[in-house]
Amino acid sequence: MDKLLIAGGSRLSGEIAISGAKNAALPILCAALLTAEPMTFSNVPQLKDIATLLALLGQMGVEISADGDTVTLDASGVDNPVAPYEMVKTMRASILVLGPLVARCGEARVSLPGGCAIGARPVDQHIKGLQAMGAEVGVEHGYVHARVPRLKGARLFTDMVTVTGTENLMMAATLADGETVIENAAREPEIVDLANCLVAMGARISGAGTDVIRIQGVDRLHGATHRIMPDRIETGTYLCAAAVTGGDVRLTGTSTAYLDAVVDKLMDAGCEVESARDAIRIKAPARLQAVNLRTSPYPAFPTDMQAQFMALNCVAHGVAMIRETIFENRFMHAVELQRLGAMIRIDGNTAVVQGVERLQGATVMATDLRASASLVIAGLVAEGETMIERIYHLDRGYERLVEKLAALGASVRRVS
Repeated sequence: MDKLLIAGGSRLSGEIAISGAKNAALPILCAALLTAEPMTFSNVPQLKDIATLLALLGQMGVEISADGDTVTLDASGVDNPVAPYEMVKTMRASILVLGPLVARCGEARVSLPGGCAIGARPVDQHIKGLQAMGAEVGVEHGYVHARVPRLKGARLFTDMVTVTGTENLMMAATLADGETVIENAAREPEIVDLANCLVAMGARISGAGTDVIRIQGVDRLHGATHRIMPDRIETGTYLCAAAVTGGDVRLTGTSTAYLDAVVDKLMDAGCEVESARDAIRIKAPARLQAVNLRTSPYPAFPTDMQAQFMALNCVAHGVAMIRETIFENRFMHAVELQRLGAMIRIDGNTAVVQGVERLQGATVMATDLRASASLVIAGLVAEGETMIERIYHLDRGYERLVEKLAALGASVRRVS
């Protein structure tokens, strides 16, 4: 199993391109199940999760052709509306095939998903929404089994803000009979990107990006082309890596449009951030100032950036308080950061980080996708060598990580 070896101490500088957003690409690729006509997607990141989803769609009967970051899907021959456990156990986003399959095929059997071990992320909101739209849904032998002749529009209120739940129900509603209203909807930019793709396919959607989304069902959707939005979490991760090393880095193919909360915190830490239409430049001071943060649903500070900012605060001047309000198990990286010499105290859903002058390289273990990123950031600034084990998590969410960091001057390589 591969590991990542980082020799710390290099100041990052230069320019790299940001990839397409994994969290936008996954639901958008699933949207191809809604039409019998070909769909072409560009700016698709080449990641483990994307490969897993494409394999899953392939075994359902979807024809797939890929050329670089462009993927064409033809779901006209879908004949197996089943997502087996063996294919979905490593990736929670597999649940996103449920809504499109039920809407177009009238039936779906989808294994309860796996993914990162960062806390409970139940699928009951997905099930409740489909039931409200007339589907008969049960959980049998670890599978969600749903069937219905045709979904009917309904007023849906989710008990909690759920991104994948909003995406699943929005896709299902595009082919339902009548109007569906999703209240307490998630507002993430990736949901807006999905809505834009669905509208290009002929769907009638309004309100995406607000907490009330309205969908007028149509009889059929047609093929379309769509470019995946840039990855705001990858963008934020490289901004943190530049910041912690006192770097000067320009990121292209991305924007601060979806990163206000992250950029505000970086500026509070002492960084200069310059924004162009499709690029961001960050210039960091020799040492950062500690910044407090509290994770909340978009547009507040994203939980997917909490671990990276914890790494940043480990070497900042002062004391930072970090409150995690989304997932209950999302401080597992703190123990690994402590192995590098970080001073972190955990009290429930709050972490208190006392910045230290320097971290020291050691062997650490990744526990989830964003925790992996925090260890990379810490390793970049630690004295000596840091070895990160279980980096398959990184491969799920960061395209060409080693290549991009090396282009910025980092000393980092994969070892077997």
